[in-house]
Amino acid sequence: MTTTNLGVALVTGASSGIGNATAKILQKAGYQVFGTSRRTVTERTESFAMLTCDITDEASVERLVDQVLAEAGRIDLLVNNAGMGLLGGAEESSIAQAQALFDVNVFGVVRMTNAVLPTMRRQGKGRIVNVSSVQGFIPAPYFALYSSTKHAIEGYSESLDHELRPFGIRVVLVEPAYTRTLFEESLATPDQLLDIYETSRAGMKAAVRQAMEKGDTPEVVASTILAAATDPEPKRRYPAGKMARQVSFLRRFVPASAFDKSLRKQLGLPVSK
Repeated sequence: MTTTNLGVALVTGASSGIGNATAKILQKAGYQVFGTSRRTVTERTESFAMLTCDITDEASVERLVDQVLAEAGRIDLLVNNAGMGLLGGAEESSIAQAQALFDVNVFGVVRMTNAVLPTMRRQGKGRIVNVSSVQGFIPAPYFALYSSTKHAIEGYSESLDHELRPFGIRVVLVEPAYTRTLFEESLATPDQLLDIYETSRAGMKAAVRQAMEKGDTPEVVASTILAAATDPEPKRRYPAGKMARQVSFLRRFVPASAFDKSLRKQLGLPVSK
């Protein structure tokens, strides 16, 4: 298989949504693309290669990277997109559920990154794009644990970028806001539901559903990922879409008290408390 002009890209969580749109736009731009899904794809419906990988399993990650290297000989771009969501009061989740969420959203990213770094260092170049969220830099009521995973990815990515620059490798973040994907439908439910949160939890779920309907398309985020992957002078963060850019600006320049009141008002939470 011949390597395309922009090199070889590996995209996790590419069976649908942002990952699928990203794999397609990267391939169109000139990458040889390998996408992954947790479950085996029995029917070949994509023009790019789809491989099976469970990012919570180190052996599965290693097999994936070995397979890509066997077929393509190199890895120039890793897009860490695979993840899961969880909506509910923070105390409604057991420690085991919280750990499972971090195992996918944080340690899955670490496993994938560690697996490709030896190859990228040998090449003397590489780009790692970690898909974060606006919830990686703002408060997210009833998404406390999910938001914590994204905050962790933000700190990990920015710190790692400093470590890897001497090897010609850059690490950048893409931060979407609400995106029209199956995210809302696939949100995990807390495993120890409490009645005191039932009304607020339902209200938040309805607000998320409404926001998703007005959100950006996956292609908007995919275009931002392509820009982050190919920018010759990469920035640390790339907000994806109009809302993400607005939230990023407001978080940086609006006083904390005003931002707090605005956030609570938009989410239907009591402003005076």
